[in-house]
Amino acid sequence: MVAVLGLGRFGRSLALELMREGVEVLGVDSREVVVQRLSGQLTHAVVADTTDEESLRQLSVHEYTRAVVAIGTDLEASLLTASALLDMEIPNIWAKATSSAHAKILTQIGVHHVVQPEYDMGKRVAHLVRGRMQDYIEFDDGFALAKTTPPAFVIGRRLADSTIRTKYKVTVVAIKRPGEGFTYATEDTVLAPEDTIIVSGTVHDTERFTDLA
Repeated sequence: MVAVLGLGRFGRSLALELMREGVEVLGVDSREVVVQRLSGQLTHAVVADTTDEESLRQLSVHEYTRAVVAIGTDLEASLLTASALLDMEIPNIWAKATSSAHAKILTQIGVHHVVQPEYDMGKRVAHLVRGRMQDYIEFDDGFALAKTTPPAFVIGRRLADSTIRTKYKVTVVAIKRPGEGFTYATEDTVLAPEDTIIVSGTVHDTERFTDLA
């Protein structure tokens, strides 16, 4: 079960998606009208002050192993809520940040996972717009996965005989034929123009390779 504290646009979307994936969700917000809208859609939806540790304890939040601080616009409420969860020693705390300064403070006080949805989505869309990527995921350590089409120089060649890994420092990890699902790529995989591939590597190398497509 996951406690989602703050049921604004981000918190509501997160809570409903978790429910669709079969995860039980306790949603908490100080605004009664917001909670009423989600009544019956979450496992539990409760009106409470998320910044008050005693209120959270009454809801048994201290017994949870996962909690999300989904408050973005009210910086003080975000930090106080995160602090309350930390005082309760919740082992896995996620928190939404609306700026780099907000993210830095959340990290400094000990929040385990800090996300910046608008910033992260902006970076992702920028990568999709600038090149031939069909999808893109970037990780914290500068590593990325990209969905793209194979460049002309590898068409009709075994991956083992291509220069993808040695010259461009990326790895083709999966391939999708038209009308089929994704399968793992092997050294003997031969790429065709209509294929879709997933490549992995550093952000720089992945961008450089997908620009060739």
